[in-house]
Amino acid sequence: MGVLLSEQPVYLRAIILKNKPREMLEASPKGTVPVLVFDNQDSSKLKVIDESLDVMLWALRKNDPSNLLYSNQPDMLKEMLYLIILFDTEFKPCLERYKSAKRYHGSNREDCRLACEKYIALLEKMLYENKYVVGEQLSLVDYAILPYIRQFARVERQWYLASPYPKTKHWLKSHLESPVFSKIMKKYPLWLEGHDVVIFGGANSN
Repeated sequence: MGVLLSEQPVYLRAIILKNKPREMLEASPKGTVPVLVFDNQDSSKLKVIDESLDVMLWALRKNDPSNLLYSNQPDMLKEMLYLIILFDTEFKPCLERYKSAKRYHGSNREDCRLACEKYIALLEKMLYENKYVVGEQLSLVDYAILPYIRQFARVERQWYLASPYPKTKHWLKSHLESPVFSKIMKKYPLWLEGHDVVIFGGANSN
């Protein structure tokens, strides 16, 4: 989403993690996605970014037509990064335990859900104060935490639909029904099967 909204064209190489290309592991030995490789103007070596947040920041710092970084409010980026790191380092582990408890019918499922709800309640509070997470327009945070909230909503679907978080439910629904979400969920041919050149993003992609 960050790349798409930045209108930065990239060559997209779709893979499955059970069959990782040699080129990917040479660029990023940790073997996770995403991996962004690009020319480094200050060196003959290619530069590699292999963290999702860093890819988003790379793209939006190059071009941010929707002002997701709130460039007119410089102090906001620090707040955004704090919230993203909070959800990544605290909410995500709770979410993984919740998903595991549901998958394996653990007796601690409710406790795991309650641990997650601490962060869902925080999101709900922020969405009561603003139209979006940190303000009246979409920001980096909205897109960065979206995958986690989407996963949370799918663990116990019926419980989630009846849960006391109307603002969060509306926020998530609007994301999932957006043209941007539809575009990034499109399936692409696997790169290892044909080494096809697929260009993703660019000014005409939105």
